[in-house]
Amino acid sequence: MKPLKLLALIVIPLGIIIAAVPPDRVKHFRLTADELLQEAGAGVQFISPDVVADMLVQKDPSLRLIDVRTPEEFDAYHMDGAINIPLSSLLSDEYTDILNQEAYMNVLYSNGSVYANQAWMITRQLGYENNFVLEGGLNYWFGNILSPEAPSQTSPNEEFAKYDFRKSTAAALGGGSIVATEGSATAVKAVKPPVTSKAKKKPAGGC
Repeated sequence: MKPLKLLALIVIPLGIIIAAVPPDRVKHFRLTADELLQEAGAGVQFISPDVVADMLVQKDPSLRLIDVRTPEEFDAYHMDGAINIPLSSLLSDEYTDILNQEAYMNVLYSNGSVYANQAWMITRQLGYENNFVLEGGLNYWFGNILSPEAPSQTSPNEEFAKYDFRKSTAAALGGGSIVATEGSATAVKAVKPPVTSKAKKKPAGGC
C-alpha cells in the first residue's frame, strides 16, 4: 500500500477514535493525536502474516486470534481458533480481560487492515499492550498465505524460500502434510513481537 494512502487510512479515523474512547476509561494512558499517529504511521502494530502462519503451524500457545468483524461475517468464515470481538463492541467491559492482559499476543484481523487497525488504535488509547494487527487481513491471508503464487524463474532465492514456506504452511493449515524444502524456514524474517508485562505499581506510603 502506498504511504500516502496508508497515512490517510490512519488519519481519517484518528479523531473519531480519540473522541470515541471515554476519558474515564483511559485515565493517564490516553495518547495525544500526535503520539498515536506516530505509532500508527511507523507500523508498530502490524505483524507479518508469515509469522502468524508459522505460529499456527507450530501451535504456539501465546497466539490468540481476534476477529473484529461482525458476528455474521465471523459465522460465515473465521480463522481457526479465532474469537469474535466486533469493532462496535470493543469497549464492552466483557472484553477487557481479553484485550488488557500479558499472557497472549493478540492478533486482530478483519477483511483488510482498516477495521483491525481502528481496533488497535482504541486498545492503544486504553493503554493496553500485546495487541497487534494482521497485516493485509484476510484478503492477503487468502491470496498469499493459503494460495501462494510460484515466483518467476528469475526471482531471487528469497522469493523461492518464501513460496516454499507458504506452500508448506497452506498444506499444514489445510489438513495436508508439510512438504519441507531446504531453506523454507528462512522465509519468516519478521520477528515475533514479545508479550509485554504490565509495570507493577510501587506500594504507596511507608517511611
